[in-house]
Amino acid sequence: MSRLKDLYNDQIVENLTKKFGYKNVMQVPKLDKIVVNMGVGEAKENAKILESAVKDMEAITGQKAVLTKAKNSIANFKIREGMAIGCKVTLRGEKMYEFLDRLVNLALPRVRDFRGVNPDSFDGRGNYALGIKEQIIFPEIEYDKVDKVRGMDIIFVTTANTDEEARELLKEFNMPFARS
Repeated sequence: MSRLKDLYNDQIVENLTKKFGYKNVMQVPKLDKIVVNMGVGEAKENAKILESAVKDMEAITGQKAVLTKAKNSIANFKIREGMAIGCKVTLRGEKMYEFLDRLVNLALPRVRDFRGVNPDSFDGRGNYALGIKEQIIFPEIEYDKVDKVRGMDIIFVTTANTDEEARELLKEFNMPFARS
């Protein structure tokens, strides 16, 4: 079992129960899943670009990526319905905690001019969205083999009912929020 999962089971549950006064352990919010999504707009001209994006995504997450397809046609963007335009990975359980650990302790500190992640990117239901501009901040990506720098979205889905509860949960996992 990972270090973060152990930490969650003991320390985090205790701290959140103290702060919010939960009566039952099942009320304590927990991390449900992490969804990593990479939109590749250039894939409509060149399918090889999408392949390299999928390869990067699989190296970063350690799990097989799923292609995402366009839901409807957009003539201005030259996109047809069903065309592959990105990839995503949904992480749960052990791999989720491992990815969170690497993101917080290795990847985010490597971002240039990093002052913390935006504390206002919650959706109102306790989920947090984080955008990353370049995939090369992850140690699994070899800088010399990168064909193009791509960004990605990382969504943390929690069982929290409010944004405040989710913010405290992510703070307990050492998420480096910027000072407001």
